[in-house]
Amino acid sequence: MAYSNNRLNLEKMQLKFLADEDPMLSMLKWLCEQLMEVEVAAKINASKSEHNPERTGYRSGYRVRRFDTRLGTMYLFVPKIRKGGYIPFFVTEKKRSEAALMNVIHEAYINGVSTRKIEKLAKSLGIDSISRSQVSQITKELNDQVTAFRQRPLQETYPVLWVDSLYEKIRVGHQVKNLAVAVVVGIDENGKRDILAIEPMYEESETTYQNLFENLKERGLKNTWLVISDAHKGLVNAIQKSFIGCSWQRCKVHFMRNILAHVPAKSKLEFAKKLKQIWLQPDIESARTYASSFMDTYEHQYPTAIEVLEQGLEDSLQFYAFKLNRP
Repeated sequence: MAYSNNRLNLEKMQLKFLADEDPMLSMLKWLCEQLMEVEVAAKINASKSEHNPERTGYRSGYRVRRFDTRLGTMYLFVPKIRKGGYIPFFVTEKKRSEAALMNVIHEAYINGVSTRKIEKLAKSLGIDSISRSQVSQITKELNDQVTAFRQRPLQETYPVLWVDSLYEKIRVGHQVKNLAVAVVVGIDENGKRDILAIEPMYEESETTYQNLFENLKERGLKNTWLVISDAHKGLVNAIQKSFIGCSWQRCKVHFMRNILAHVPAKSKLEFAKKLKQIWLQPDIESARTYASSFMDTYEHQYPTAIEVLEQGLEDSLQFYAFKLNRP
């Protein structure tokens, strides 16, 4: 597909960006279903398809049960038992189970998870009968999934990348340290969202971000058209050096926060409503015209906020170069 034609499809890709299931949610679903299998095996004293003379019950297929979490909604296949029934842990311990499960998934992504962690998770959910072999198997498979995810080959082209970092407390050896965790999300040429990397870093610097991007290239990434991030100098420099020829856009959300930091709390809501209209205009010229009028209106009232806006405005408008031509 020609470069220009690819650009014309960008807006459609962005519209589809939030439609696909998050890999972290898929892993959470897998872990829930593994723990349900452990619970049911303990309840009937037999694993699935196991011939056991001490068996106390029999399975009877599955039913679908909805489980809403902060990561999203899952539809789980809950095992059914012919006599006595079965109520899964996430129904009886909903609030506690959601938090505990998410903590384990987060730790697995960032730092790997231990058998002790899985054992403690099971006990916190009221699953006391889990065996060492079951713990080891779940731990191994979970860590294998994370490793496969983090090392999987990438496509050559991701038209858009979003890069951001959050700070998490992570155990390193015998210490718990506050580390940056870089997250890179992309959309491919079919509009499918893909989490490309979740990597802990000891610091946010140009070098650490360049190492992150180099790893993406080693896994197959060659082309990207637009990278969106905050204005961290080290990150911006790394983007410019690692992805020569692509555009950089200042993230609107971070940019608005930077601007609103210089507006009194009582005026933030009204100011923010008018401010965000800049990025809702139909084209870049309309956005510039609206922004100019907005700055004229508020430059005497909030001079520092308007100065921040003026300095970063063009960097925040780069997405307009990729919008579809409209009839």
